[in-house]
Amino acid sequence: MYNFFVSEAARGGDVYFITGADHNHIKNVLRMHAGNTILVSENGASHLCEIIDITETAVTAKIIEENYNETELPIKIYLFQGLPKSDKMELIIQKAVELGVYAVVPVEMHRSVVKLDEKKKESRRQRWQAIAESAAKQSKRNVIPEVCDVLSYKQAMAKAAELDVFLVPYENEKGMLATKEALEKITRGASVGILIGPEGGFEPKEVAEAAQAGGMPISLGARILRAETAAIASVGMCMLHAEMNL
Repeated sequence: MYNFFVSEAARGGDVYFITGADHNHIKNVLRMHAGNTILVSENGASHLCEIIDITETAVTAKIIEENYNETELPIKIYLFQGLPKSDKMELIIQKAVELGVYAVVPVEMHRSVVKLDEKKKESRRQRWQAIAESAAKQSKRNVIPEVCDVLSYKQAMAKAAELDVFLVPYENEKGMLATKEALEKITRGASVGILIGPEGGFEPKEVAEAAQAGGMPISLGARILRAETAAIASVGMCMLHAEMNL
């Protein structure tokens, strides 16, 4: 079943009026018609709807069942991702959204290969946001996770310090025991930050600054992971903990 995101302004009583690109997609790409059912997500909730009319300007869909599909995690995961090469960032965002991340925060780090000027930062962010929206539709999310503005490392650490739990996948002497202990600190409703370095990894100074912001070093296992693999594994680990235990 296809999922579409709308604003509150699109609702009138028990019907939605879908316009713009989604109208075109429903009418001309999917070639749907009256009687077809779709999911319509608004303000964090997804409703089962039946298409009752398709005109040249709008799709009218009537709500059959409210709050039909609950797919959001009971925690909010913020992925702080050190800027990798563009194609890798796109993969990370796509998979992180599928796994339930709440927001992605791109971070400029010392060993980031990619260096963006202000104009490129905004154009990339818009591209990344479009990928997040597409992934949210595909995975039947109730919300579209935000891809935040690119932050400096100092700005990112200030934001991470405000969260309930802040995880830093990095070598540590306690191995997977540290990971288990850190996951046990995550409770229902918690905000959880995950910091992933770029291709070149962390500078020692960055690890120290993360610790000052409350970051807890954890292990992702005995193998060395690429940046994109570490991001997906970390978010997946928190997703499984939340789904299984919270």
